[in-house]
Amino acid sequence: HKRARALALGGADVIELTIGEPEVAPDPGLIEACHRSMASGRTGYTDGRGDPVMLRAVAERYRARRGDVTERNVLCFPGTQNALFATMTALAGPGDGVLVGDPSYATYEGVIAATGAHVVPVPLRPEHEFRLQAEDLVGAATASSRVVLLNSPHNPTGAVLRAAEVAAIGQACKELDLWLVCDEVYEDLVFDGEFVSPFDDPTCADRVVVVSSISKGFAAPGFRSGWAVGPAPLCDRMVPLSEVMLFGSPPFVADATAWALAADLNTARDMRRTFLRRARLLADALSPIPGLRPFPPRAGMFLVVDVSATGLDGDAFAWRLLDNGVAVMPGGSFGPAAKNLVRLSLTRPDDHILRAATRIADFVAALPGAAGSAKAAAA
Repeated sequence: HKRARALALGGADVIELTIGEPEVAPDPGLIEACHRSMASGRTGYTDGRGDPVMLRAVAERYRARRGDVTERNVLCFPGTQNALFATMTALAGPGDGVLVGDPSYATYEGVIAATGAHVVPVPLRPEHEFRLQAEDLVGAATASSRVVLLNSPHNPTGAVLRAAEVAAIGQACKELDLWLVCDEVYEDLVFDGEFVSPFDDPTCADRVVVVSSISKGFAAPGFRSGWAVGPAPLCDRMVPLSEVMLFGSPPFVADATAWALAADLNTARDMRRTFLRRARLLADALSPIPGLRPFPPRAGMFLVVDVSATGLDGDAFAWRLLDNGVAVMPGGSFGPAAKNLVRLSLTRPDDHILRAATRIADFVAALPGAAGSAKAAAA
C-alpha cells in the first residue's frame, strides 16, 4: 500500500485497491454536528469513560439489540482499533492464548502480542465460505486459552456468520469459559440477510464485548470515534486504563457521533448497494481468468482471490502486479492461511475496478505457462 502511494505521488498510473477507506464523504449532517459542537465551546476535557452524550447514544443503539444495556456497559475510544487494544489489554496477559480465525485482520496479531498473550489460529475454511466453525474453535482451544477474537462480518473475506453458527460459538465459549470479543465494525455493511451476534444472546452477556465505530458504516474513519460495549464490571475496571491512554475523547467528536447514531442516514445503505455491485463486477471479470478463484463477499468492502493456480503465492502476485499498475493487499498480511490469497478493495469507482480487472488479466496472461489468453477471458 505504501509503495503504491509513493509510486502514485511520483506520477505512476496505479489503481489502488488496498485499504478499506470509503470513498464517499460522511453525511453532511455529521460534519455540521461536529462544527456546531466546536462552535458552542465543546472543546475541553471530558470523562475518561466517554462523554455522557455519546455514552447514552451508544447504549441506546445496543439496547435495541439487548434490552439490559446501560451507559455502564459502554466505554468510548478513538476508533475500533483503540477499543480493541484496551479490551484485549484488560482480558489477556502473558501466557494466555487468544483464539483468532485464520485469516484475520492484519493488526490482531500485534494487539494480542502487546498484551503478552499469543495468537492461537483457528482455520477459516473456503468450504464454509471462511465462516468460523465451533468445532474448529473447540479443537484449537487449550488449557491456556482465555479469549476468542471474533470478526463478523469478516475482514478480509467478507464472511458473515449464520445464526446457528453464532449460537454454537457462544455455547462453546460458555463450556470452555472463554471471553468473546466481537469486532463488528462492518455490521452495517451486510449485503443480504440479518446480522447476528453473540452479543444479542442474554446467556452470553457476562462474557461478550463488542468493539466498533463510525469508521465504516458511517464513512467517517477520520473522526476516530469508536466504543466497547460489554459487562459493566469489566467496563468499570477498564476506565483507569482508558484514562491513562486517552484522558477522554474530544467532546465535539462525541456530539457528532451521537448525532449520527440517532439519525436515519442513507450512508450505509448506499455503500451496501455500491460494494455489492462492485463485488459482482469484479468477481464476474476475474472468474474466467485462468488461475484465479474469487470468493464473493457477503458483506464489507473487499473481495479475496485465490491466486495459487497461477504458480505464485499472494505476496509474489501482489508485488509483481504492482509493476503492472494495480495495488492489492497480499494475503500473507492476514495470516498463514491466506498466503495464496490477495485482497482487493471495492472502494474505487466502477470504471477503476474494471480497468484493474483488465490489467490483472493482462498480467496473468503474461505469466510463464499461462493457459490461454486471460485478457480475452476477462473481456
